[in-house]
Amino acid sequence: MLVAAATAAAPSAASSEAQILVEVDSGRVLAGDNAAYPWHPASVTKLMTLYVTLRALKEGRIKTDTPFRVSANALAQSPTKMGFKVGTVVTVDNAIKMMMVKSANDMAVLLAEGVAGSVDAFAAEMNANARRLGMVQSNFVNPNGLPADEQIVSARDLAILARALIREFPEYDDYWHLPGIKFGRRVIRNYNKLLDLYPGADGMKTGFICASGFNLVATATRNGRRLIAVVLGAPSASVRTYHAARLLEQGFNSNWMTPSPGTVDQLVPVNTAPPDLREETCGPHRKRPAAEDEEVSFNDNDGNSPLAFMLQNLRSPNPKPSQLLDQQVSLAPPVDVFVGTVKPGSAATAAAQEDQIEQPKGKGKKGKLAKKKGAKGTDTASQDASETPTPAPAARAKPHRAKSASASSSDDTAAVGTPAPAKPKAKKATVAAAPSDDSGAAASKSKPRSAKTAAPAGAANATSAPAKPASAQQ
Repeated sequence: MLVAAATAAAPSAASSEAQILVEVDSGRVLAGDNAAYPWHPASVTKLMTLYVTLRALKEGRIKTDTPFRVSANALAQSPTKMGFKVGTVVTVDNAIKMMMVKSANDMAVLLAEGVAGSVDAFAAEMNANARRLGMVQSNFVNPNGLPADEQIVSARDLAILARALIREFPEYDDYWHLPGIKFGRRVIRNYNKLLDLYPGADGMKTGFICASGFNLVATATRNGRRLIAVVLGAPSASVRTYHAARLLEQGFNSNWMTPSPGTVDQLVPVNTAPPDLREETCGPHRKRPAAEDEEVSFNDNDGNSPLAFMLQNLRSPNPKPSQLLDQQVSLAPPVDVFVGTVKPGSAATAAAQEDQIEQPKGKGKKGKLAKKKGAKGTDTASQDASETPTPAPAARAKPHRAKSASASSSDDTAAVGTPAPAKPKAKKATVAAAPSDDSGAAASKSKPRSAKTAAPAGAANATSAPAKPASAQQ
């Protein structure tokens, strides 16, 4: 039954997954399990970061072409990030696209600091908006979902948030179903594989940390009807993708759906602690460390796979994964993203954009270092891409006054082609009030700038002293 009691024990390991299926227009709940249990969100946190940013756009506080500058705090985020040097200019539009497709943790912090002045102030806006929307089980302490005990949502609350994004910001709908981005010579596909595999899929965001398992907020439209499926705590990327597709398919074939318990906001929250799935998700039983970049495959004949085991327990009629997801949707081309305020006009200048990525010391050993770091999984949050988990450092700072906690995971992806960078060198440069370089690469070659110079209009944190870097459990 979906409507839960006021208090209850956390979901057991045998059923440590939360799901909900909601109709966008009516808010009616069509199916679900553990939907009102608290959960660690991982990178699906970025949906709330997007919501707060879009409200700032709607209120006229910022514009899509407002330039923000990368701070030391943003660069310090790991492991999934673009990795731009401190001082690099990124517009709101490009930062959103990078955050939503690559799940870039540094771009989430760039937006937070640019919109609200600091991560703490932005988190306060996140929580105020959550309360206004009726997300009564949600609490946010950072904008990217990196591990923190206090970072909590529920499947119920995420469905409310997804519905609010769709209904309040239809003009920005493309942001949550971009097929991929192209930065310089690099192409990054969206980590939500439903966009490639499920006809009608049109959103939204994936996430993963060891404590939460594999999470997904997915939307799809068929015959003018749009549905939201939320899956939290799946044991792998493939299972997460299949479970979301199965929920959507159930909703679109509603002739065998169970009666609805009401609307999503009517579900009674469960008062308990979020489950800790680290052992199940990232324990030694796995042949390979759990990571968001796991290949999503659906081999119905693989009797040893977790997916095959689940198939044996699904009620009939039940479509096989290959029937739901083995029909490669036509892939749309990636959209161009860039640093600076003007789109590069040639392939040469586009390629030069990559000069803005911070390089670690000892560049010649980069490949060997990356290979070494891939040995073990860590608890870095919301890993939505091609990131091999890296060993956690011996000592970690607490992220933004939060316990570095639901830790032991890996975030959505690694920095673009680079391992986590070393501490950036301080820059002393004069900053133009309205940068107009078309690539942003020139910044690294200019004379030292004065950190006391005013930031460009709209960049709230452009040149102020950066906040203490977030925890690097990433």
